[in-house]
Amino acid sequence: MEQNKNLKNNAQMLRKNMTKEEAHLWYQFLCRYPLRFRRQYVIGNYIADFYCHQAKLVVELDGSQHYSPEEIEYDQRRTTYLQMQGLCVLRFSNLDVMRRFRDVCEAIDMTAKKRATQNP
Repeated sequence: MEQNKNLKNNAQMLRKNMTKEEAHLWYQFLCRYPLRFRRQYVIGNYIADFYCHQAKLVVELDGSQHYSPEEIEYDQRRTTYLQMQGLCVLRFSNLDVMRRFRDVCEAIDMTAKKRATQNP
């Protein structure tokens, strides 16, 4: 999969400065998940919040800035690009992570397990 090398430093900075919702999902679920997830992973010209190669799964957490018309359009282009790379994109709001953490984890778990068996 293609990577924009210019985004590598930005991805490293984002890993060091995760939002509280990203940190919560990472430290309470994804870092111990049986399938390996990566944080702030460069895919093409984009940085995915969380990426699992084995399941070909991207997990995105959206804060309030993602709900402006410009950001909605940008996220749609981004999702289309990722899907064209054969990836599944799951999006959750930061509010979902804070209020419905178990549901978010179950959705990720179900999707990751299903896709990992389809993409050995």
